Formats: sequence, structure tokens, C-alpha cells
Amino acid sequence: MADTKFLETAQGRRLAYHKTEGSGPIIVFLGGLKSDMEGTKAVHLEACARAREQGFLRFDYSGHGESSGAFTDGCIGDWHEDTLAAVLRLTDGPMIVVGSSMGGWQALLLARVMPERIVAMVTIAAAPDFTEDGYWASFSDQQKADLETVGHVELPSDYMEPYVITKRMIEDGRDRLILRTPLDLPFPVRFLQGTADTAVSTDTAVRLLNHAKGPDMQLLLVKDADHRFSDGPCLGLIERAVRDVVGDA
Repeated sequence: MADTKFLETAQGRRLAYHKTEGSGPIIVFLGGLKSDMEGTKAVHLEACARAREQGFLRFDYSGHGESSGAFTDGCIGDWHEDTLAAVLRLTDGPMIVVGSSMGGWQALLLARVMPERIVAMVTIAAAPDFTEDGYWASFSDQQKADLETVGHVELPSDYMEPYVITKRMIEDGRDRLILRTPLDLPFPVRFLQGTADTAVSTDTAVRLLNHAKGPDMQLLLVKDADHRFSDGPCLGLIERAVRDVVGDA
């Protein structure tokens, strides 16, 4: 396994990454909230890319994995800046963007600022606007008051310790919303979604499909697949989706 490398961003953050050299278009993997680049999906896709001698990039947002900073200091905008830094400094030419959960939101934000670089996109349980439509919309009056007075609330997680959701994350998320304004995806897109996902609903996946505009978009609903979407069959579906969007099914 290659050693982890680090990138210093203009904002003073130190991002950990692994890059596999190879032919293009390079695959850029964007992980989920509180996930890291050692996740099953990222490592599996990297191995697939290496077998095909294709370029691959995975990295940790600030406050995640081996990168600098604390998770509670970050927000969607910070992680968007991290994504831009990684893409602009570590890649050139066409790329295939693969985004998981919050990484799906990041992939869509990336498509807004550099659609000319993206030749295809695959999302897995994409979670656009979840700070507003998921967290804020479900907060009780007491939780909203705590956000103002304490500055954060804690939410239970099915997968790890509670999520600490800060006032800054909620407010910043409102500046990054995807589903309220036009969303053009002028390249092949495959949205993958499990029907047993308790973090992102199938309604969200359908809403995203209906909202986005593009020449080649498909939504695949996988019965009984959960939010992790990382067992053997699901990994196979992700791999096939990546190959499909570049015409190599």
C-alpha cells in the first residue's frame, strides 16, 4: 500500500490523499459525512481502477480521516473547498466523479463550478441539501433553540458515535443548496439508491432525478440495500455503473 500523501490548501488545511497514476479519465471518489478514504467503496473502486490502469484519487476532507482539523469545525462549504483543492491541484483533464452520501452533494456542487471537466458521474445514496431537508426540517423547537444557545445539537447515528451538528453547518448548508435552483448535468449520470436506506430516502433520490437536467440520467433502486451500499453485490453495481457511464459496460 502506498504511503499517504498530503496537500496544503489555500485555507491552511492539510488534506490526506492517495492517488493512483494511470490513463484517463481519472476517477475521483468523494466520501460521505464522517467517512474517510479507507472506506470499502473507495478502496474497492481504487483496486478496480488499478486493474484497468486507470487514474484514481481518494482523499479525506478536513476533519475526516487523516486530514487536519476537527469535524465539528467543518461545514459543507469547507468540504467543497477541499474538493476543489484536491481536484485542481492533483488532477487535470477529464474526470469521472463518484460521490457517496454527502459526497454526492459534493459531486453536484463540483458539477456546478467545473462541468467542463466532468465526463461522467455516479452517486451512491446521494444526500443533497440534507442539512436543510434532513436535519433542520426534523429538529424540534428545543433542538432549534439549542442550536442558537449552545451552538450545536447531537443526533444519534446508526453507524458510529452521535453526529454533532453545528449552527455553522446548518447556516452554511443553506448557501450550498442544490435542489432549489436549476441543476444541469451535461454528461452521463447514474444515481444508485438502496430502498432500505434509513439515512437517505428513496424520495430524495427520485426528487434529485426529477430536478436535474441532462442527456443521460438513470436512477437504480436496489431492494433491501442499506445506506452503506458496500456488500459484494452493491460494490459490483457501483463498478458496473462506473464502467457504464464511460461506455465500457
